[in-house]
Amino acid sequence: MKNQWLEFFYGSVTVRVEGKGIERFLNVLIRNGLHVWNVKRHGSGTATFTMRLQDALQIRRYARHSDCSIGFLRRNGAPFLVKRIFKNSGFFLGAVAFFLIIIILSNSIWGIEIKGAKPATEYKIRKELDQMGIKVGKFQFSIDSVESIQRKLTNNIGAITWVGVELKGTTYHFQVVEKKQPKDPKVLAPQNLIAKKKAIIVKRFVERGKPVVDINDHVEAGQLLVSGLIGKEDGPMQAVAAKGEILGETWYKSYVELPLQTRFKVYNGKEQQKHSLLIGKFEVPIWGFQKVKFKEYETEKNEHAIHFFKWSLPISYVNRTFREKEDIIRTYSNEEGIKVAMEIAKKDIKKRLDEDATIKDAKILHEAFQNGKVTLSIHFQIYENIAKGQPITQGDLMND
Repeated sequence: MKNQWLEFFYGSVTVRVEGKGIERFLNVLIRNGLHVWNVKRHGSGTATFTMRLQDALQIRRYARHSDCSIGFLRRNGAPFLVKRIFKNSGFFLGAVAFFLIIIILSNSIWGIEIKGAKPATEYKIRKELDQMGIKVGKFQFSIDSVESIQRKLTNNIGAITWVGVELKGTTYHFQVVEKKQPKDPKVLAPQNLIAKKKAIIVKRFVERGKPVVDINDHVEAGQLLVSGLIGKEDGPMQAVAAKGEILGETWYKSYVELPLQTRFKVYNGKEQQKHSLLIGKFEVPIWGFQKVKFKEYETEKNEHAIHFFKWSLPISYVNRTFREKEDIIRTYSNEEGIKVAMEIAKKDIKKRLDEDATIKDAKILHEAFQNGKVTLSIHFQIYENIAKGQPITQGDLMND
């Protein structure tokens, strides 16, 4: 059975032969290595058959020594197709150019829609998008991934809590959730202010209520600081919501252990890129054919689907970035280790405190150097608001 793809590649022609001794003529062709198939009789003196283009170039010299005349009916295969394409090259190039223009336009940005944001916030988002290169007319392949855009917008714009990013066709859609403005302070029920923890009072600011402690007083957890019962001693008492700040000196201990020598990997700035087309499950390299020359590296892969109008084609553009990594050994001296460990301890303490608390002093109680590590025991002196509300009960009113 003939390989049709092979015959298409070489090209074939359909030949008509007329005259006497057609069978002898065909036998001569076959004996001389010419391939002939699809032989058909059309009456007593006419037949047709198919043969390769390269063999058809030799057939006339065999026809001269026979009583037959030949003619060519049809031409098929790649050589004739290429010839027709070149003959109609203007139309072919126009069709290719049209297809490429549609592909380029379908994979560009032609719209940016932002929903859920106030005008001021929308202006900030569009300004940030311009800095990121997300503009109308930009090629989508040069834009960061949707996840990266979402992360950068959330980190760089403080007015938003969350932003959803979605690419539909040639339009980016942004759904924004803004941070809620602080609510009006709610009306508090009558209350006292008591100490949250043991402390020494260093400062007080009372907006409402009667202070019952002074500066430098030592208080225990649960002790009354500001009374919500106000009035004259010989008259009825009025219950109000005590309000204010009582700044107290509190104490914390922290233990930190830090290796003096640490090995870790960092990027050194060298990178290599490869570009390819993913057609179905097959990946075809189009740029960057060299092997990755780095011993240790990390690979970042970005894949962008290619669109034709609103439809996604089974073709994707793939960009891989290979970033070289190298080992770094960081070594601290004893003094540097103590300083770094102290900073780590301060960051850890701040996580456990309110935002308005401050570190007044820090003293190292104990330090040790063992097994390549520095171990510190640190005492922190903190100034923080120690007041918290406690509702006034009916019993409190009766007692007073």
